[in-house]
Amino acid sequence: MRAVRWDEIPDEFVRPGVRRRGFGTEQCLLVMNECTPGMNLRPHVHEFDQIALILSGTANYYVGEERNEMGPGSVLLIPAGKEHYIEPTGQEPVRNIDVFTPCREDLAHLLGWMKDLA
Repeated sequence: MRAVRWDEIPDEFVRPGVRRRGFGTEQCLLVMNECTPGMNLRPHVHEFDQIALILSGTANYYVGEERNEMGPGSVLLIPAGKEHYIEPTGQEPVRNIDVFTPCREDLAHLLGWMKDLA
């Protein structure tokens, strides 16, 4: 196994204004999201906890009715079952990492590129 940079990892189109890439195993998953200001917002809920860490840009991150102003270095716990979404607020894209453990089955395909690291 060798170290890689996020920009070496293949990304995928999610919807207009949103791209993502993944790194991890069946036991843990890091997802790097890039969210462009003006993107379509998509409140959603899932059955597992999520940790969100903002690396660059600024955003409002909503969990239920609560608005969290976030910027580089901000971290947030999103409990299972709570509606949430991110809204970029500045001029630059927001880059955030989401942490899931175990790996989300619906995002496991993001790890396919890792077979080439062995």
